[in-house]
Amino acid sequence: MNRYAVIMAGGGGTRFWPLSRKDRPKQFLDIDGSDVLINSTIKRLGSHVPAKNIFIVTGESLHDLIHENVSMEIPRENIIYEPEAKNTAAAIAYAAVVIKHRHGEGIMCVLPSDHHISEQKNFEDTIEKAFKAAHTTRKLYTIGIKPTFCSTGYGYIKHDPNTDRIIDGAYEVEEFIEKPSIEKAKIYCDSENFLWNSGIFIWRISTIMNNIERYLPKLYKGVMQISEHLENEDSHDVIKEVYGKLKSISIDYGILERSEDVWVLPADLGWSDIGSWESMAFAYKADGDNNTIVKSKHVGINSRNNIIFGDNRLITAIDLEDYIIADTSDALLICPRDKAQEVKYLVGKIKEKGLDEYL
Repeated sequence: MNRYAVIMAGGGGTRFWPLSRKDRPKQFLDIDGSDVLINSTIKRLGSHVPAKNIFIVTGESLHDLIHENVSMEIPRENIIYEPEAKNTAAAIAYAAVVIKHRHGEGIMCVLPSDHHISEQKNFEDTIEKAFKAAHTTRKLYTIGIKPTFCSTGYGYIKHDPNTDRIIDGAYEVEEFIEKPSIEKAKIYCDSENFLWNSGIFIWRISTIMNNIERYLPKLYKGVMQISEHLENEDSHDVIKEVYGKLKSISIDYGILERSEDVWVLPADLGWSDIGSWESMAFAYKADGDNNTIVKSKHVGINSRNNIIFGDNRLITAIDLEDYIIADTSDALLICPRDKAQEVKYLVGKIKEKGLDEYL
């Protein structure tokens, strides 16, 4: 059975301001000088999914950025443009019907475009295990990350590692838990029953579509209408009209939290969701004072546990501890590390003040 990958690349990354902007969201950033994040995701798939079978779902407004930045190995007809953002359930369903229309049944791996993974071999082994499990069973698989710290910014997956209900290293999911309080996060970290929700999924196209038909019937009806018009001259108009009526809901809320067929593969991938500044500390190495310095030139005295990013200028600090400093050509962010999740509210304040040129 053919394998396909669907890379989700429509997000805005407001928690990663001032580096992530409307005209260059985080998936198009080259954070450490190696490549833009979306290309790193493509390379990560290695030999498990050929480039001709990799699809990208993104917004129409990002058309030029996609063409300028995405590896030329990806066929341009494999780039699927959403007329408007409708969250992950619609994006995944849209991609599924496009692949099914062109190629028939297959196994589909869904990945965010902006994650950092340092353990490539472990990633490949886990993906291979998931593809094989999806081939032999009609289940929905997700990859769960073994927590390395008590995060309040990630969702969690509850499972029982001691259960005898195992499919090739995957365990039946008991519950999905949204971003917890710090008190609950500490409990989850101390328990072997909880994993981070990586947002990486593997399933047969028919399996996910059957679940969408059952749990999100109106969305299913809409994307099937799109499927019927994919080769027609009026396809763009039909897609735009139908898409505007689709329910905006995540695949987690819409399907995974409701389906009885969800299994998780625990993995140690050196994983980090580059979704906020705090995540940088777990994606890149720290210096002797536990400062995570990315790209910038930095000199500090008695400064520890900071996250520092700079495009150009020298950044200096004295007696600074547990802070984030992010310096770009036109904006500077200074923020306590434990307030990193509030950057998105700061972006809202900037918008309220009419300072759109900084967004």
